[in-house]
Amino acid sequence: MSTRIVVVGGGTAGVRLAQRLPVTLLGEEPHAPYNRVLLADVLAGRYAPEVIALPAPQEPVRRGVRAVRIDRAARIVECEDGTAVGYDRLVLATGSNPVLPPLRGLRGSRLPAGVHPFRTLDDCLELRALVRPGVRAVVIGGGLLGVSAARALAELGAEVVLTQQGERLMERQLDAQASALLREHVESLGVEVHTECRVSGLRQEDGVVTAVELADGFVLDAQVVVLACGVRPRVGLARDAGLDVRKGIVVDDELRTSDPYIHAIGDCAEHDGQVYGLAGPALEQADALATVLTGAASAYAPKTDAAADDRAYTGTRALTRLTLGGPVSLDLASFGDATAQPGDDVVQLTDATRRAYRKVVVRGDRLVGGVLLGDLAAVGALARAWEGDEALPHAPLLHLLTHDGGS
Repeated sequence: MSTRIVVVGGGTAGVRLAQRLPVTLLGEEPHAPYNRVLLADVLAGRYAPEVIALPAPQEPVRRGVRAVRIDRAARIVECEDGTAVGYDRLVLATGSNPVLPPLRGLRGSRLPAGVHPFRTLDDCLELRALVRPGVRAVVIGGGLLGVSAARALAELGAEVVLTQQGERLMERQLDAQASALLREHVESLGVEVHTECRVSGLRQEDGVVTAVELADGFVLDAQVVVLACGVRPRVGLARDAGLDVRKGIVVDDELRTSDPYIHAIGDCAEHDGQVYGLAGPALEQADALATVLTGAASAYAPKTDAAADDRAYTGTRALTRLTLGGPVSLDLASFGDATAQPGDDVVQLTDATRRAYRKVVVRGDRLVGGVLLGDLAAVGALARAWEGDEALPHAPLLHLLTHDGGS
């Protein structure tokens, strides 16, 4: 008798697993599974929604099905439509929810008309329907998501203001110099950027947003507001089922939760204290779990010291990449820790005429992080050296930033 594998979540991680194994995939959204990384390009009108669809899994996806309860004793997933799905192995790939900031004018999950998160294809399509040339749009949040949304809105002809509470754009991925170059590029697209700027509330009239209030008393007129304040692992289903939840759903090296019949992968999973929230780790976790579930790894046997050396998943070294369009596009990539510590070696190259910036940090004989902006020719070799965590060759460190990464 074959093992019944049920996957809750039709995002990157869930679909990748369903491409590898025959599973019952429950997808909450009515759309075919899609590549969330490309939503900004759909918003900008570069791609039609069907272009970003993910390759089809082995079995058809059950779309528009929301799982609401897990009966662990009976091994059943109960759904909002009244159906129940039995499982032998359950995989939670529930992803993450957008963070809704504590602002005056926001009550619970109900948002005023014109206010949207930027997380799903429906969010994207609703924004496209609202935005036309001259519309005043405010993006709250200057991270990866906020910068992508601001760029897309500007391409549609909106008058865009990007607000960031921190000191610089994409401060989690970029150092000060790279962030300054990014800001120059974003402003060249017609986006007005405000950093160290805290939004305190929203003004509305008859349930429709009219303005954004800043903590210093300044008011930004707005017909559209995009909330890009980060994401939070979606763990409600797991928590209600009594699974171990901290920042995310806690999993071991074989991506098992505290229930040996339930696994978790992707944005909702916390492995070794880390929640990644990126596509690369989600794909790696899905591939590792496919190996576990097909029996190539000993998924349910008690662990021994010897078995610990052959773990299915040991973590991901995640590289962030982004391409910003415009009259002249801008590519950027970051990886590891690009903030030097005492004793580290830093190699840095800047070409102001080409708006190119490259920096790597070396600790001992290991590459520990880097930032590249405008010229990514060396990123492949640098990423391999960093991901492999191997000793660097005995060569001038400047070679790391040549077009072949010193290889």
